[in-house]
Amino acid sequence: MKPALLVEVLREPGRTSGLAPREWELLLSQARAAGLHGALPYLLEDAGVQAPPGPRLHLDWLRTEAQRHRDSMRNEVRLIARALAQAGRGAELLLLKGAAYLMADLPLARGRMFGDIDIMVAKDALPATERALVLQGWAGTKLDEYDQRYYREWMHELPPLEHMQRGTTIDVHHAILPETAALRPDPARLRAAAVPIAWPDGMAGDCPLYTLAPHDMVLHSALHLFWDGEFDHGLRDLFDLHRLLAAFGDRPGFWEALPGRARELELALPLFYALRYTTRLLGTPVPPEVSAALAGAAPSPLRLACMDALFLRALMPMHPAPSGALDAPARFALYVRGNWLRMPPLLLARHLFHKAFLSPRKEERQEA
Repeated sequence: MKPALLVEVLREPGRTSGLAPREWELLLSQARAAGLHGALPYLLEDAGVQAPPGPRLHLDWLRTEAQRHRDSMRNEVRLIARALAQAGRGAELLLLKGAAYLMADLPLARGRMFGDIDIMVAKDALPATERALVLQGWAGTKLDEYDQRYYREWMHELPPLEHMQRGTTIDVHHAILPETAALRPDPARLRAAAVPIAWPDGMAGDCPLYTLAPHDMVLHSALHLFWDGEFDHGLRDLFDLHRLLAAFGDRPGFWEALPGRARELELALPLFYALRYTTRLLGTPVPPEVSAALAGAAPSPLRLACMDALFLRALMPMHPAPSGALDAPARFALYVRGNWLRMPPLLLARHLFHKAFLSPRKEERQEA
């Protein structure tokens, strides 16, 4: 299966030399479909690529869009910190995923677009955190009684909170996997290892900022991609992993400690998949001893062949070109797998039945 043009460019930005106008159009379209349109201008700039005038103008607009997004999200983090600080003493803000990359000023944050701001608190701090945010204008978006129970009893986060004026969304996590999942990475260990970061220059925050430790940031990204079952931005998330490993890989001891930390948090298999597919699709340099240390986490050869067939399709941008007949079935199979990994069979069957038959009927009655 031939990879998408965007994948080839992510792996080797010089691949853009000599692209025809239609190929530039395809590249830009695939980048937007994958959620990588903001990062593409910076990737090409770092590689010294000189785009032709037409694509160059488009790339300049994308860079402007990415800079506005960066400023907007930084301000949103500042407002979240203010809301938490006003709720009482000792407030701190532990950021996850895109917001963490942005506020820590990691290289992959340049042009990285994201919709929600994810934060993490201790489970017993959920009520106070929710109250603090509601007082500052955020409101729940999942008002259905079943959805409320689904999130509050079984999931690893509150129902999403959306600001009533600005429309921004916060996901408040107390763990990185639902409590119903078979894997149980201990959230207390993640919080204990979190590292403080400074507020960006020119910004005054009302409480301290934290991100996950480098190993945990990689492991959370791997878990999010290979366990959730959502692949709308699968290639973007894989590129996140590629650039996280590039950013942290030069730090002394990073690679040596990564497999052990993965086993400690029960995340060796997600890390195995992360290293396998970043290497295969993006050429990420992984030390052989790290791959050897994770060999015991690998699935059976037959299962691995099946996962290859699914992931190598699902990780392509959701774009008509190239799109094979098996791409949509592969994504659906991984969606079912993601739900299976997050819930025991009886709860999963009940949940799918409710979402397929009961929730639509309730929505129809409300509209009527």
